[in-house]
Amino acid sequence: MKLQFLAPLYEHPGPVASVYLDTSQDPGDPARAIDLRRHRLRRGLLAHDADEPTVEAVDEAMDMDSEVAGRHGRAIFAAEGRVLLSERLPEPPARDSARYGMLPDALPLALQHAPDIPYVAVVLRRTHGHREHVPGGESGGTEDELELTYEPGRWPASRVVSGHRSHRRMPVHEWPKEAGRLLTRLTDGVSAERPETIVLCGDPWAVNTLMAYAPHHPFVHFVKLRDGHGRRHPEPGRALLEEELGVLFADRLSEHDRTQVEAYLGRRARDVDDAEGLAATVSALQRGQARTLILNAPVDLSHPLWVGTAPTHLALSGADLNAFGLADYWEERAAGAALIRAAVGTHAELIVVRRDQLELEDGLAVLVRYTATA
Repeated sequence: MKLQFLAPLYEHPGPVASVYLDTSQDPGDPARAIDLRRHRLRRGLLAHDADEPTVEAVDEAMDMDSEVAGRHGRAIFAAEGRVLLSERLPEPPARDSARYGMLPDALPLALQHAPDIPYVAVVLRRTHGHREHVPGGESGGTEDELELTYEPGRWPASRVVSGHRSHRRMPVHEWPKEAGRLLTRLTDGVSAERPETIVLCGDPWAVNTLMAYAPHHPFVHFVKLRDGHGRRHPEPGRALLEEELGVLFADRLSEHDRTQVEAYLGRRARDVDDAEGLAATVSALQRGQARTLILNAPVDLSHPLWVGTAPTHLALSGADLNAFGLADYWEERAAGAALIRAAVGTHAELIVVRRDQLELEDGLAVLVRYTATA
């Protein structure tokens, strides 16, 4: 998973306010519940000596999710009176939090983007349309039409930050020709990156007609859901086929991430000390050698780190940074904040893998770009 969406957080030297808030629209009185949380988080920021303009900027950004149904949250980062980044979360945080420190607490946001699988959801419904009178020909009557809805996304973030949803209607007899053109659009440019999976459901004939073109797109995985899926219309602000996608993508990695995990396993088999654990990870990030940071889920990073002003200013102790000639450094108790800053700053990627699928020493590892030579 690429992390450059976090880059705006590091354009400011700090301190930065980091807020995670449950903005779910659950039954009862969600507006009042959210308002109480806002006041509590506001007090928390002020107690940590956040400046008033920054607190105001965070407060304004909190009131942005009333149009989205169901459970979700929001992550907000602000400094010097302006919002650096504000994103909707597909899951509410385990608990609301407000932090004001030199480094943004960006790891929880990054974790909610994993595994970041690019896909397109497609729903095909057959409806009855009216056939207009044609001069000199037949008149009246009805002709079946096909209603097409499709939406690109990146799972799981798109559960509540959906892509552009497109709708079309056409006579059924036009679908065999249109199906091939649609697949070309979906695989070549409907989203910023080619979808890895196209999920189809609805009218069996229409779905099978589309599937007939699948061999022309060998790098895309097609999934055909049983007829009857997709009959529900999504709730406001939620992804098309959200429930079905949740089942399909549960505990999966993207194809790109799976390839990197396999490469990591090959390297670990040769030299585990250089690939796994906190010390190896910090060392690789220090040198800008990390291609990918790999974390176990659930994440447990209890060891503090020492950091300086640059992303590669990262060490297990202050003495280590002092040995590098640094005079301006501090202890960062949120190790995740330090690691994710180093990953973003050195253009490393992130993979999150369940502990029972791949257990890592200290819960983390690194796939390096290259090995330094003596």
